[in-house]
Amino acid sequence: MSQATETPSPAGSATPNIDGANPITKSAAKKEAKRLEKEAKLAAKQTKSGANTPTGEKKAKAEKKKEEEEPPFVNTTPKGEKKGAFLDMSQPMANGYNPIAVEAAWPSPEGQFVISAPPPNVTGSLHIGHGLTTAIQDALVRWNRMLGKTTLFVPGFDHAGISTQSVVEKRLFKTSGKTRHDLGREKFIETVMEWKDDYQHRITTQLCRLGGSYDWSRVAFTMNEPLSKAVTENFCRLHEDGIIYRANRLVNWCVKMNTTLSNLEVDQKQLTGRTLLSVPGYDPKEKFEFGVITSFAYPIEDS
Repeated sequence: MSQATETPSPAGSATPNIDGANPITKSAAKKEAKRLEKEAKLAAKQTKSGANTPTGEKKAKAEKKKEEEEPPFVNTTPKGEKKGAFLDMSQPMANGYNPIAVEAAWPSPEGQFVISAPPPNVTGSLHIGHGLTTAIQDALVRWNRMLGKTTLFVPGFDHAGISTQSVVEKRLFKTSGKTRHDLGREKFIETVMEWKDDYQHRITTQLCRLGGSYDWSRVAFTMNEPLSKAVTENFCRLHEDGIIYRANRLVNWCVKMNTTLSNLEVDQKQLTGRTLLSVPGYDPKEKFEFGVITSFAYPIEDS
């Protein structure tokens, strides 16, 4: 007959629960005891704090702090002088940063300097010429800012009118084989605005990389409603004053887009005589006569 002997459990092994529940390890029991002890200390601390600081005392402290707030800053430094030479050292040190007191000794602006940046066209990305002009304009703005002037460098973008329309039409035909007439007016305008948003973002990124000190909160687009209203207003005033008028004149006519073009949008080509050229919008194989002046006379009956 064998006799059962009880073997002690190794450290960290499970200790059987009296109620027959899941066993609890010694390490878990220690953690639980520490947690309960910590909670008891925290409760005692909160009770003690509440007893020492009644509600009335808290209110009194808040009112006292309010009374001790700093008086409004009064600038006693003469214009053009350094603040330190006229600082009253008998006054207590400020409790915190006071921008009015700090900036009181800064030089006051001497005039204004504003550049409305010539808005780049959204027909494509910027090139080296834009980098040159931006650098010159920004240098002028920064120099005047160093002189103490209030400066403003306004960024913007130009819709470029027919130029942008032409670029978008070419891409549209190249990618889908469609024209603006196939899309319709509303859909084509939507396509043009998508192009504008894309290249405006690209140009903005380029200008930021150039480091221009623009005020981006004032960025403008030449087809925004306020600017469009300003253009209409000025045209009406110029017409009323007789500065602009309607008359019969030779114009640059685009046979492909069926509209007039400004001189800036025309590629000049010098011809020395009769020349056969292809015309956009027509069969490239078909040539048209340019560089000649044809004179003719109709006979008048009974003349």
